[in-house]
Amino acid sequence: LDMEMSFVEQEDIFKVVEPIFFSLFTEFGKGKTVSKAPFKKITYKNSMLKYGTDKPDLRNPIEISDVTELINRGDVKLDIFKKIIEKGGVVRAIPAPNTSSKPRSFFDGYNNWAKEEGARGLGYIIFEKSNGKLIGKGPLGKFFSEKAISELAKICGLKEKDSVFFSSDKIKEAEKISGIARQKLGKELNLINKKKFEFCWITDYPMYQYDEKEKKIDFSHNPFSMPQTNIKDFDKVDPLSIIAYQYDLVCNGYELSSGAIRNHLPDLMYKVFSKVGYSKAEVNSKFEGMIKALSYGAPPHGGMAPGIDRIAMLLAEEENIREVTLFPMNQ
Repeated sequence: LDMEMSFVEQEDIFKVVEPIFFSLFTEFGKGKTVSKAPFKKITYKNSMLKYGTDKPDLRNPIEISDVTELINRGDVKLDIFKKIIEKGGVVRAIPAPNTSSKPRSFFDGYNNWAKEEGARGLGYIIFEKSNGKLIGKGPLGKFFSEKAISELAKICGLKEKDSVFFSSDKIKEAEKISGIARQKLGKELNLINKKKFEFCWITDYPMYQYDEKEKKIDFSHNPFSMPQTNIKDFDKVDPLSIIAYQYDLVCNGYELSSGAIRNHLPDLMYKVFSKVGYSKAEVNSKFEGMIKALSYGAPPHGGMAPGIDRIAMLLAEEENIREVTLFPMNQ
């Protein structure tokens, strides 16, 4: 199911796609409620912060918070986290609603599980009330002042009988484990409403990323997308700050489609590829057909291609795409 439209901007594509998906999922969704248009729009940056993934399941009400600044204060004595922050790390807080009465094994289980997933572990605080004031219990509670506990609760939207887990690591690692922990908590605490199809757009993907292994800048998503930076300013800005007109359509934690406004300007294409080390001659050689076609003049255009297998998988309430694929790759 592929569409490409001329003389459009991002919003035009959203307006065409949303009614199709609303109708499709309303008709074949077995009575489940479906997000009404306009679908929620979340930037890639906010999605990675609040959900730890660019494929968020919005049926899960848990939202992750960045508490690096709070942890780094003088009235919080968590030296182990502060050392990670000194080295450029972050601290993310993952709320666990109504879990204060859970046994110690519940919290230790999450800590051990995180280590098995390759993370440093998950520290935690349990919130209770004493003399009308919110206090923090558990192994980390004693390291927080009364004021810091109060502010932590405010930042994370926590109340009495809630708990919070902490992930402290380099940003990518902290995002990854907090995102998986959020979804694990959502399932285990029965917070996910299974009678809904929650759609959203993830927008503003970064054009580039830094490849730690190769020690160089590379493309992060789709090199042929239109950057949100003017050609005149392209060489003046940090490549890692450049975002693109790229978007994904996500439903219940699954990416149903990737799309973009396309880069239709050969001169800008050369600039975009130069940031990852391609010469003009290499671009002409590797992408000859595209560059030649665009050099004759092309309208601004954009589109997307939703995956029918994934749509069928969601409608059929299957968790594995192989169950709905005609000839699945299996044993």
